[in-house]
Amino acid sequence: MGKQACLQSNQRPKFEDRQFTLGHFDIQNQTIDSTFQSQMQAAAGSSEKVAIPNCIYLNLENLKCFEVVKRQYEQWDVIFDNCIAIQPSNPAFPTHSGQVVLMAAPKSGYLEVTFLRPVQFVSAFITSSQRLVLSAYNRDRQLLAQTVLSGANLANSDSAVPPNTLLSVTASDIHSVTFCAFDGQFTVDGFSFCF
Repeated sequence: MGKQACLQSNQRPKFEDRQFTLGHFDIQNQTIDSTFQSQMQAAAGSSEKVAIPNCIYLNLENLKCFEVVKRQYEQWDVIFDNCIAIQPSNPAFPTHSGQVVLMAAPKSGYLEVTFLRPVQFVSAFITSSQRLVLSAYNRDRQLLAQTVLSGANLANSDSAVPPNTLLSVTASDIHSVTFCAFDGQFTVDGFSFCF
């Protein structure tokens, strides 16, 4: 079993802190369709309680190769659009963990994820053939946050950015995110989000 975070501090964890990033946990050998349960902790010297958000890391390994991904994770309040599951045969697109990743299809370069209840944090490991933008939107489709993979990060290339780079966005009231590589090809692995 992988490492588990043990929160015994009196401070609210911040996703910017390295110890709380998903890349820091050894989650490769776990079957995860899981929720890290919300916990309530009293702040030191105060009766105020701080909620630690529920986080969900999707297990893609149950998906079949070339399966259209839409409502398979609806029980976790997430719906995908323009998405298929693949087992990459091209070594330029290695997986982060397991054998299955998500890819934009049938329209290349664009994948959208909608949350049935708003989230505050979304992250994924990305390998792309060109620059990719991860954007977060509210219910009215107003842009809340963006992060950019500056260029291609294919394996066995001369890119300064390694494959499976962790991208994340943080904002209140995220209702959807888009991955856009402007007609490029990309894979998404380790997709996770926190309420």
